[in-house]
Amino acid sequence: MTRRLLMWDVDRTLLVGGGVGVEAYAAAFTAVTGRAWAGTLIAAGRTDLEITPQLFAQHGIADAAPHLASFFTRYASEFGARSHLMRGRGWLLPGVADVLAALDARPGVVQTLVTGNITAIGIAKVAAFGLDRYFDTTIGGYGDDDAVRSELVRRSRRRAEAAHGPFGAEDVLVIGDTEHDVAAALAAGVVAVGVATGATPAAELAAAGAHHVLDDLGDVDHVVELLAG
Repeated sequence: MTRRLLMWDVDRTLLVGGGVGVEAYAAAFTAVTGRAWAGTLIAAGRTDLEITPQLFAQHGIADAAPHLASFFTRYASEFGARSHLMRGRGWLLPGVADVLAALDARPGVVQTLVTGNITAIGIAKVAAFGLDRYFDTTIGGYGDDDAVRSELVRRSRRRAEAAHGPFGAEDVLVIGDTEHDVAAALAAGVVAVGVATGATPAAELAAAGAHHVLDDLGDVDHVVELLAG
């Protein structure tokens, strides 16, 4: 039996959040710093630990480190207060619910999240659409683990193997919509699956080195066979 570890990105791979996360982020920034939000949040494929110091610097706060713990706590709280808005303003991308359900039914397939979102936000986003039941979120890699995305892949694999036993590198798949997801998979020595449902076209995902590129997850049978092995 093939054993597979599937590491899913969240935003623009599984779902579109409709701006709810950005609103929560801005509200948390103002609550923690007392400064009006005037930043531009370009988060695709990047981690919150990478983005946040840059955004604080844009607002004249050169050292974000003393603020990070309280900021991430407040960010999670602000998002939680708005998470009910996700279903009305956001949406699942084609095939996502059916693909996750089919993979969940496959013996030997373990699914988790590897996302630039901090832990609480990544889990809350999938939970808003009822997808959390398909993931072992305790073994994921999150944007408050490390600033470097490839390290999220490595950490998730270590956590997964501690919980579920070893996985061969060829059976660890990172599925994401940006070249950052692809680069992280390659740097960690595992399989990169690009999904062109974000801002990065399929050709660019292929050029970045993705082992497989999908236009979306709409062809459920094909996607499940590819990912489950």
